[in-house]
Amino acid sequence: MEKFTVIAGPCAIESKEICFEVAEVLKNLQEKNPDVRFVFKSSFDKANRSSIHSFRGLGLEKGLQILKDVKEKYNLPVLTDIHESYQAKPVGEVVDIIQIPAFLCRQTDLLVSASETGKEINVKKGQFLAPWDVKNIVEKLKYAGAEKYYLTERGTTFGYNNLVVDFRGIPIMRQYAPVIFDATHSVQLPGGAGNQSSGNREFIYPLAKASISVGVDGLFFEVHPDPDKALSDKATQVKLSDFPVMLEKLLKLWRFINGENI
Repeated sequence: MEKFTVIAGPCAIESKEICFEVAEVLKNLQEKNPDVRFVFKSSFDKANRSSIHSFRGLGLEKGLQILKDVKEKYNLPVLTDIHESYQAKPVGEVVDIIQIPAFLCRQTDLLVSASETGKEINVKKGQFLAPWDVKNIVEKLKYAGAEKYYLTERGTTFGYNNLVVDFRGIPIMRQYAPVIFDATHSVQLPGGAGNQSSGNREFIYPLAKASISVGVDGLFFEVHPDPDKALSDKATQVKLSDFPVMLEKLLKLWRFINGENI
């Protein structure tokens, strides 16, 4: 990975206005931190929501148009996830990075179809997967022709409705590919609210600091102007107004650990 990378944006695409509001902040951060790569992230479809009645996003066509608008207006690379192989081609025509969700990280056809687009690939490590087993994911990506790919740590299932982060996994995974730490999904309590996930937002910052300390290559955050009113992952999204200060502290730590002047 050429630059330390920060991937951030609302969990699901709720509206163009919300996406633009978040992208504006990311663009300002990019201008203040030229040594960091900022990527806007949001999902056109959240296909693995706990409840059949949960909001999933605006769908492929409307979602991709908004991502295209964000990319053109703010000159930021964009990322979104796919859940089915047929989505790879149209998504690859718009985004810079295609993401594979954690629950689908071993789906060979999905990995292959994403790789065949020629785009960068970010694979979330499944909550059920040992860190050394990501080598099989990387082998599939390389076999299908992917040249730039990343792995994202997002916590490991620890009993019912709970995730923990084993920070030993980050240096292990870095043997196979650059590693991004998902600081927001890692504090999620899957299904912890019955028909939706809950989480512990207060641990986002300390876990992000810990990941930098063990040598992570980038950070991932879900960010929303008003998390308590978000239509998905409301318990674990960072409030947009709090994000710049938190991130600048994290980047200061990253520069210190990497021997740069601060």
